[in-house]
Amino acid sequence: MRHHTFVLLALSVCALRAQNSAGETAAPTAPVEDKRAYGVLPNYRTAELSAPFQALTAKQKLAIATKDSFDGAVYPTAAIFSVIYQAENQNPSFGQGALGYARRVGAAFGDQMIGNMMTEGFMPALLHEDPRYFRIGQGSFGRRLWYAATRIIVAPTDHNHKTFNFAEWSGNSAAVAISNLYYKDGRNWDDNAEKLLVQCGTDSLSNVLKEFWPDVKRKLSKKKN
Repeated sequence: MRHHTFVLLALSVCALRAQNSAGETAAPTAPVEDKRAYGVLPNYRTAELSAPFQALTAKQKLAIATKDSFDGAVYPTAAIFSVIYQAENQNPSFGQGALGYARRVGAAFGDQMIGNMMTEGFMPALLHEDPRYFRIGQGSFGRRLWYAATRIIVAPTDHNHKTFNFAEWSGNSAAVAISNLYYKDGRNWDDNAEKLLVQCGTDSLSNVLKEFWPDVKRKLSKKKN
C-alpha cells in the first residue's frame, strides 16, 4: 500500500510542474471524458464543478465503485506491486514461492476492490453522500491544490450541501477492518491506524492527480504538436 502512495506522489509532482508551466490563468477545461488519467489511474468518478449538479442514485454510486474496482489497470498494478511485496517479504505469513505471490496478488487486489466499493459505493449510498470528485479546473494553483487535497475531509451530500466526508473515513475504516481477515501479520491498532491514514492519504493524492490531469494532458499535447 505504501508503494501505491509513492507512485501517486511521483505522478502528482509531474502534474504540479505541468500546472506551473501552463500558468495560473488557464481557461476552464471541457467536461472530463478520460476514463483513465495518466493512462493508469481510473477516472470514472471525476466530474466538473461547473456543470449543473445532479444527484446520483444508490445504483449509480455502486456502478462507479464497480468500474473503479474492476478497471483493467487494477490487475497488473496488483501483480506488479506484489513482486515488490514478495521481495521485501511483507506479511511473512503469506510465505514465498508461487503460492506466496498468489496470496499477495489476491490481497493487493482485495485492498483496492474493497476500499473502492466501501468509499465510493456502499457508504455514500448509506450516508447519502456524493462519492464523485468535482474538479474546479481553474483558478490559482494553490487554491486548486488545497481544494483537491481536502476533499477527503469535505464532501457534498445528495442535496449538494457540504458535509464531513464520513464515507471516506468510515469506508476505509471498514476496508482496513476487513483486511484483517486475510492479513495475519499486523493485526493491531497501530498497524490498522497506519493503513487507514495511508489509504486516505492516497485518496487525497489521487484527487490532486485528477484535478491537474487535463492540464498535464494539454501540456503534453502542445509538446507533441
